[in-house]
Amino acid sequence: MSVKSPTAFEEALAQLNDGHQEGDFNGRRWGATVHRSKDGRRVWLLAEQLGGREIVSFNLYRTNDSGSVLMPCEMSSEKVVEFVLHFRPDA
Repeated sequence: MSVKSPTAFEEALAQLNDGHQEGDFNGRRWGATVHRSKDGRRVWLLAEQLGGREIVSFNLYRTNDSGSVLMPCEMSSEKVVEFVLHFRPDA
């Protein structure tokens, strides 16, 4: 999935802190780890449902030519976007 301008997805992703955090997604507890490269051109997220089997994992690459490129890890882009938009970290 390639995105040329900022989206609700990227805005929601920007609100997630680097490092590990726990929170809620679709009424269930999740743990999520976010890592951003020093140059800001790559964001990596791995989230796991606590006490369950679900995961969400992706890399987001920011390129000079095509804007941002979302690379989900063995799952749909829709699942990734849904998670980022609706995950609510603990305060």
